[in-house]
Amino acid sequence: MAIFVNIEDLRRAARRRLPRSVFDYIDGGADGEVTLRENVRAFEDVRFRPRCAVETPAPDLRTSVLGMPVALPIVLAPVGSSRMFWPRGEEVAASVAGAAGTIYSLSTLSGCRLEDVKKATRGPAWYQLYLCGGRDVAAATVQRARDEGYSALILTIDTAVAGFRERDVRNGAKQLLTRRVWPMLPYVAQFAARPRWLAAFFRDGGLMKFPNVQLADGPMLYADVGVALEESTVTWKDLRWIREIWKGPIVIKGVHTGEDARRAIGEGADAIVVSNHGGRQLDGVHATIRVLPEVIDAAAGRVEVLLDGGVRRGGDVVKALCLGARAVLIGRAYAYGLGAAGGPGVARAIEILRADIVRTMKLLGCGSVAALDRSYVDVTWAR
Repeated sequence: MAIFVNIEDLRRAARRRLPRSVFDYIDGGADGEVTLRENVRAFEDVRFRPRCAVETPAPDLRTSVLGMPVALPIVLAPVGSSRMFWPRGEEVAASVAGAAGTIYSLSTLSGCRLEDVKKATRGPAWYQLYLCGGRDVAAATVQRARDEGYSALILTIDTAVAGFRERDVRNGAKQLLTRRVWPMLPYVAQFAARPRWLAAFFRDGGLMKFPNVQLADGPMLYADVGVALEESTVTWKDLRWIREIWKGPIVIKGVHTGEDARRAIGEGADAIVVSNHGGRQLDGVHATIRVLPEVIDAAAGRVEVLLDGGVRRGGDVVKALCLGARAVLIGRAYAYGLGAAGGPGVARAIEILRADIVRTMKLLGCGSVAALDRSYVDVTWAR
């Protein structure tokens, strides 16, 4: 396998291997992609304050999330359609997460059955819920996840509609999903130019369906999910019936403000994920690392707070922990690895971040992630 020094190397390798529309699905954001870029850049506004002349031979990266022990403070975020990046992609990523000693989160909009994904990992798994297909369909899926032993349910609240992703218009993603020949023709060359991906794609069954959204006539087809999301908007009142079925922890993902953090806690959330959907929904919102302190203050220690968005280096993870996050979720960072090289690519993404965290903590003079706090950073937000 090629030498991947950082996450950007994995990104470039994924771009070389995947058709344009598939790569853009991972890489792209909403509208002008301002928030997508700012999620990454804003970490530069957090500067370290190291304690020097301190010996830290082996920093302890272990922590727990919702009472689940993990070997490092990283959780693999739900990433839809991962089976498009690599055959059986969700199962592959889940297996690597378990081997690394951390949690894998499965998207509703995945190409593999939730039962198969749970069997693929020896670690804990979370299930992320969209209400596609309506309440009855979602309730049946929640029951399946409960029966299969998923440890927590992630309820994503920032998808009243799908964000407008301009790359998807330019690369023909919507036309390709129509399955009609003439609209597709101008865009098929991008697939022919990636013969290895194309061969693996057909060996894996071709255009995937969504087997965790079981409609009356079978699994939901791989199509424009924007319509499905718009017809299944999540509201706070949905937590009541969801909790009647799901007796375990509920994680609310998509919190941008202190107000929503307090509302989530009031509605019974067990944890909160500060997330703007990786800049893929509403463009122009603040970077997640910037709003993290506001949400931490609003939570006031009542629930665990996690951060999602923009993490490309282990130093980013450490900065989020210093500002109060319990752990971080990574999406693109491991999806690039999956798209570049399958399981070994995911493993390399995790190892890059792990090594970065260890090195950063040694240079900070901090011996464990539990000891990280605000005293290790200065924050000056750019205007």
